[in-house]
Amino acid sequence: MDRLHAWLDADRAHGGREGLLLRVLKLSEEVGEVAQVVIGATGQNPRKGVSHTWDDVRSELCDVVITAMVALRTLAPDAREVFTARLASVADRSLDDPSTPVQGAEFRRTDR
Repeated sequence: MDRLHAWLDADRAHGGREGLLLRVLKLSEEVGEVAQVVIGATGQNPRKGVSHTWDDVRSELCDVVITAMVALRTLAPDAREVFTARLASVADRSLDDPSTPVQGAEFRRTDR
């Protein structure tokens, strides 16, 4: 993540507050791409039919996570620690006992 952040910073057209806002807005673009491939994977556009796969959806979701982490790194040099602490906080408030697996919460693939 640090290398991606440095690479993007070295070649960005806008710095300061504007650059930060544009980096955060990039998330909207990536989320839109997830929507586009979900529509394609489910064949919801009758003109295009099934034009994407669930592997495409997974790839686009990864792009969202990467983009979010780079944006977080722009705001916080210790982005990994910030993310880890936030994840722990969400898990603690969401689960009665974080060490106990939630029944029925395992991932089920729907693309088989």
